[in-house]
Amino acid sequence: MKLLLDTHVLLWAAGDDRRLPARIRGQLTNSANELMLSAASGWEIIVKEQAGRLRIKGGASKFLEARVREAGLIVLPVLWLHVLRVHELPLHHRDPFDRLLVAQAQIEKLPIVTADRDMARYAVEVIW
Repeated sequence: MKLLLDTHVLLWAAGDDRRLPARIRGQLTNSANELMLSAASGWEIIVKEQAGRLRIKGGASKFLEARVREAGLIVLPVLWLHVLRVHELPLHHRDPFDRLLVAQAQIEKLPIVTADRDMARYAVEVIW
């Protein structure tokens, strides 16, 4: 199964954060699953690091490159169709990165792995 990871899921998995339930950890390590990371999540991590809201040892770019390589993540590019879909979404969520993830999940027909309850208010499958 293909799974789109929310940004915090990537960060929590990389940091072995206890907020990531064992069941979700199992989904992330299951070789039958293809883990997708939106380019928007990479952008979000870089923006937050540059704003001083996120500290990543070695820097965000190196962290992202290593995580993609080591975890075998498939990077989902942001397409024009994804951007246009954001305009059609109701304002259940104000975070522009999360809204773009929802749009991508809808168009690509991907479930989102997230602890964010607001994501479930959209017409998208949420795994948590």
